[in-house]
Amino acid sequence: MNIIKIISEEIGAKDWQAEAAIKLIDEGNTIPFIARYRKEATGSLDDEQLRQLAVKLEYLRNLEERKQEVIGLIDEQGKLTDELRKAILAAEKLVTVEDLYRPYKQKKKTRAEAARKRGLAPLAEFILRQDTDHPLEQEAEKYVTGKIEPASDSKEDQIKAAEKEVPDAAAAIAGASDIIAEEVSDNAQYREIIRDLTRREGTLKSEAKDSEAESVYRNYYDFEESVEKIAGHRILAINRGETEKFLNVSVVAPVERIKGYLEKQVIISDNPYTTPVIKAAIADSYTRLTEPSIEREIRNELTERAENGAIDVFGKNLKQLLMQPPIAGHTVLGWDPAFRTGCKLAVVDSTGKVLDTTVIYPTAPHNRIDESKKVLKALIAKYKISLISIGNGTASRESEQVVSALLKEIPEAKVHYVITNEAGASVYSASKLATEEFPGFDVGQRSAASIARRVQDPLSELVKIDPRSIGVGQYQHDMNQKKLSETLSGVVESAVNSVGVDLNTASFSLLSYISGISAAVAKNIVSYREANGKFHNRQELKKVPKLGPKTFEQCAGFCRINGGDEPLDATAVHPESYKSARALLEKMECGIKDEDKIRSFRKTLKDKTALAEEIGCGEITLMDILSELEKPARDPREEMPAPVLRSDVLEMKDLKPGMKLKGTVRNVIDFGAFVDIGVHEDGLVHISKMSDRFIKHPLEVVSVGDVVDVTVLEVDEKKGRISLSMVDGTDRKAKARGNMSKPGRNRLEEYLPKGMKI
Repeated sequence: MNIIKIISEEIGAKDWQAEAAIKLIDEGNTIPFIARYRKEATGSLDDEQLRQLAVKLEYLRNLEERKQEVIGLIDEQGKLTDELRKAILAAEKLVTVEDLYRPYKQKKKTRAEAARKRGLAPLAEFILRQDTDHPLEQEAEKYVTGKIEPASDSKEDQIKAAEKEVPDAAAAIAGASDIIAEEVSDNAQYREIIRDLTRREGTLKSEAKDSEAESVYRNYYDFEESVEKIAGHRILAINRGETEKFLNVSVVAPVERIKGYLEKQVIISDNPYTTPVIKAAIADSYTRLTEPSIEREIRNELTERAENGAIDVFGKNLKQLLMQPPIAGHTVLGWDPAFRTGCKLAVVDSTGKVLDTTVIYPTAPHNRIDESKKVLKALIAKYKISLISIGNGTASRESEQVVSALLKEIPEAKVHYVITNEAGASVYSASKLATEEFPGFDVGQRSAASIARRVQDPLSELVKIDPRSIGVGQYQHDMNQKKLSETLSGVVESAVNSVGVDLNTASFSLLSYISGISAAVAKNIVSYREANGKFHNRQELKKVPKLGPKTFEQCAGFCRINGGDEPLDATAVHPESYKSARALLEKMECGIKDEDKIRSFRKTLKDKTALAEEIGCGEITLMDILSELEKPARDPREEMPAPVLRSDVLEMKDLKPGMKLKGTVRNVIDFGAFVDIGVHEDGLVHISKMSDRFIKHPLEVVSVGDVVDVTVLEVDEKKGRISLSMVDGTDRKAKARGNMSKPGRNRLEEYLPKGMKI
């Protein structure tokens, strides 16, 4: 098996690119480092391709390891043939290896094994030859033992005697049939064909355990859909319904087709004495042995497919949430809404420092609205608050109504508010990290401070929370938590490294996601900074305990120092390229701050190859350096759509079909997107209402954080449901382009199937 070729085809790269990337990973380089600073070696493989490569590489290496293990186990039994060895080594899937190993696997006590112990294997072979000219009973009589007396009265001897007994010809034929059934079931080729037929022609069926029971799974009380076509979110919903005991679920296979195929493979002649027995053995083989195991495999495949899709969507949503642009320069009032316990407030200045905290009770059951407004007016006047960040949890809309009414009373203050996704805020506020950060605060105060900081710098705040607790996915609690955690951690790592961190202000949480920096090293960086003051240059990182040369190489380019000894330390240029960067600046006859001159030079540059050779780097590195010098310390988040700031509020009763509104995408799922339009409930834009062209997934049109124009289709106040549309007769493809910058579109296109464009 050619691992390089398989991986290169999987990620859409050339063999040499995959080989170079694997070599770099094996040398201990991180994905962000390879993606950003080893483009020359990999031919500019991006972060997404490299992560796919790493996952596939691990799978294939585990597969190779299992192959050798299986070959050894079969060889120990003295049953390994050259043909079998070749078949195992050629297998490209783990399931194929297990199918080939199945006949040699040590099994628990089976009916076939018991028949072999009775000496019935020769009778099974006789039946399969299908050439007898007399009734099978005559041949079977040779194997009849009658009653076998035990060697003693002990239970063990009695069991041994019973295991050897063949009381009559019918029992002999039944035992031989059990052996045939197991051999048919263990045939790797047959299993692969049956599995394929079930995938292509089978259906997933769900039925209600109690058709009268009320549940959210009513749509699946009498449901059946093709295994090949069923959507991932339906699979996960059905799985949950089965777990919660509302549904009975099964895979309905094309049984007659399968049995017909098996009979064609096993029956080589139409013999009146053996054919009926073989047909019965085949039917038993499929029903008793093959069908249950294939059904489990298909269910597992469906679940894995659905989980992978859901994890992928969760990851893309999370990345968009992390990459929301900071709203800088504001003193923010963080508002953690609640009913009985009151709304917790925290005033945070533009640097993220908490200036004040308090609790007000404007919502039910207290309804102390006037008193709360006085407190709010005093805080706004005292701290010059310009933005209020309201968490979107319980009592969010009731709080929003209070804020909206307040702002109408003080228009001169020019204060706006924003509804902020508070997912995970309660998890963070009760964490050890939050306790260390705010030792004198209670959980409500910490949560309010976090909600305020989330609009000032979403990335810095959200990295403090377990990514699984940030609710921008579907069914995330039902899936493989290890795989989900690894994927989401990779998404956070990618986001943090694409933005970079200020070495003199970054928190431990932020630093721990930087390429090459472990949690222990992140703590050491913070401790060093606290003991020695701010870093003046990147080279000082080498003085941090446990931060060796390899770690420095991996992390240095992502750690920025503003106003330090070395101007290049404020850019994403890696220290290994400083010599080339200085030579380039000398060639351009300008300094690092002459952005216009650098931009002009880049536009008129013709011979990249010659210049790259002259300054001692590759062409790709040259263009990266120029791009960085042209706009040093740029933040990629600036090019993402900014959050919608509001000063007034709508209620659901205000909505009418046909109304056109602007909203923020809060979550994207397989069948649509939830959009915050400023009322109590987020509205759903179904995938069919997203575009006037066919789309396979909502991510082709929108991402979390996008600001979109929607039309109200239907409002159900009783159920709290709002149906929206993004289709208004114009081309949604063009509209989607208009709503985001080119870099934003490029990032979205990374999520789509290869070759698909927005």
